[in-house]
Amino acid sequence: NQQGGHAEGAADMITSPGSNPIQASLCCRPWQIEDIVMFIQDEEEGVPIRTVKSFMTKIPSVVTGTDIVQWLMKNLDIEDPAEAIHVGGLIASQGYFFPISDHVLSLKDDGTFYRFQAPYFWPSNCWEPENTDYAIYLCKRTMQNKTRLELADYEAENLARLQRAFARKWEFIFMQAEAQVKIDRKKDKSERKILDSQERAFWDVHRPVPGCVNTTEMDIRKCRRMKNPHRVKKSVYGLAEEPTQVQSPVHGPVHNARKGTKEDLEKEIGFLRHQLDRHCMKMSKVAESLISYTEQYMEYDPFLTSPEPSNPWTSDDCTFWDLETSSMTLGRLDRLENKWLSPGKVLGSTAHFLN
Repeated sequence: NQQGGHAEGAADMITSPGSNPIQASLCCRPWQIEDIVMFIQDEEEGVPIRTVKSFMTKIPSVVTGTDIVQWLMKNLDIEDPAEAIHVGGLIASQGYFFPISDHVLSLKDDGTFYRFQAPYFWPSNCWEPENTDYAIYLCKRTMQNKTRLELADYEAENLARLQRAFARKWEFIFMQAEAQVKIDRKKDKSERKILDSQERAFWDVHRPVPGCVNTTEMDIRKCRRMKNPHRVKKSVYGLAEEPTQVQSPVHGPVHNARKGTKEDLEKEIGFLRHQLDRHCMKMSKVAESLISYTEQYMEYDPFLTSPEPSNPWTSDDCTFWDLETSSMTLGRLDRLENKWLSPGKVLGSTAHFLN
């Protein structure tokens, strides 16, 4: 992950171990984000985690954004506060700590309260949660009558979309959510608050707010390398002898390039045949064309517009058919307009050529 890589690259900022034991530990071995997070939570050298008393309530296990920024500056040998906020923001974007009252995972150098994520939910556990799990989580939130658990607008939209997608198994999802709510109610109030916020932060990482970067997305190059390791290209300018079939736009043709094999040609032929069978027109354009055609011919369709005289298929009056077989109808303006809407109508009219 690109952001995770930037955060891990923060090791370059530590210039010398100095007298700080945490700096010495970080410099003596390769380290990851988890190492920083564990040191921040250290009881002796870390940020003080406290319970804040508010009006008629308590906020358990929180730290302020200022505390985190100051700790990063002190223990990672960072001089610029903006740089410390940037490093902390990269760590927060992975969900290792999070604001308790905001879905956007970022770090601010102020009195905003933050809470640390449980190791169970850390990204290093290689989570790939399914949409059914997300549906259970959102459904569970709607069952709890708490202001802090109300769904945001984008979450309500996601819930409605998932309810339509899992219509057949929604009863099972609802029962699972109901069972989890019953288990949660047996827990201590403070513990429940902490677990609720940690679960919310987990889904803020894996189902982020629209407009925020999804840090769990796999880089497209890594996906291609994993699926097709033999197709990895290392030379942009064609200096190395690689079995590449795609011509680089920045250099001329390579004369010693490998020729396509029989299998390659068969694959290309199959691809081209598949492209011939594809519909080139978009569904929106097809619908627009059908609507336009219907509106154009609606005036002349006796099933849609009541004719004069009445429609013989829906009434007992046969006057309309009598008029159709007589020459009187040839001069009617609406009949002429209908024919001149297209050349096919003119050529298909026998009455037009009889006169």
